Amino acid sequence: MIRVAAVGDIHMGPDSQGLLRPAFDTLPDCADLLLLAGDLTRHGTPEEARVVAREVRGLPVPVVAVLGNHDHHDEQPEKVAAILRDAGVTVLEGEATVVDCAGTRVGVAGTKGFGGGFVGRCAGEFGEPLMKEFVRTTRRSADALRAALEGLDRQGCEVRVALTHFSPVADTLAGEPLEIYPFLGSYLLAEAIDTAGADLAVHGHAHMGSEHGMTAGGVRVRNVAQPVIRQAFSVYQLHTAEQPV
Repeated sequence: MIRVAAVGDIHMGPDSQGLLRPAFDTLPDCADLLLLAGDLTRHGTPEEARVVAREVRGLPVPVVAVLGNHDHHDEQPEKVAAILRDAGVTVLEGEATVVDCAGTRVGVAGTKGFGGGFVGRCAGEFGEPLMKEFVRTTRRSADALRAALEGLDRQGCEVRVALTHFSPVADTLAGEPLEIYPFLGSYLLAEAIDTAGADLAVHGHAHMGSEHGMTAGGVRVRNVAQPVIRQAFSVYQLHTAEQPV
C-alpha cells in the first residue's frame, strides 16, 4: 500500500513561514511522498518561493509539485520552479517522475493545466485567435499529461498519479459558482487521464469546491486545495497491483 500525502493552494508569503513545517515533519509516520498541487505562493515572487522552499527543504519523503496560476502571477515561474528545485522538490510541467516508495515504483505525471470548461459547457477552438489560444493552451497541457502518464506505464510503474492545479472534472467544483467553472478546469485533462490511465488524480485551485470526484473512466479525483481539506495535507492510500482493493 502506498500512502500519498497531498495539498495545494497553501499561498505562502513572508508572514507564513513555519506554519506548515511542524505538520510536514510528521510525514514519515503517515505518508510515502508529498504532492503539492500548485498555488504554493500568493503572487509568484521569488521571495515567496523561498518561503515555500524553507518549508519543505530536507523533508525525509520525496516532494513533487506543479505550479499554479498564482505562481505565474509575477511572470517568473521559472525562478519559482528553480528555487523549489534547489530545495529538493521535483517540479513538473508536462513531465513525469518516478519515486521509489519502499520498493514500489510510483510514477507522478504533472502539469498546471488550464481552463475551458466541461462537456456540454465548454469553450471551443473557434473564432478569435485569443479564444483559440485559450483552448489550445489547455489542449497542449492535456496532451503533455497524457504522454507523461503513458511514459510511466512503459517504465513499469506499479502506481501512477496525475498531478494538476486545474481540475479535470466538474465533480470537485461543487460549491463553486457555476459561472466560473470554465476558469477552474477542463474536461480535456480528464480525457488525458482516462486515455493513459492513472490510479489517482490530484488537483487544487477550487477553494470552495469539494474533495471527492471521479473521471468518466473511473479514476478517483481529489481536490486538495487547503481551504477544502482544511488541514496541512490529506493522505490517500493506493494499493499496488499485487494488493488489489
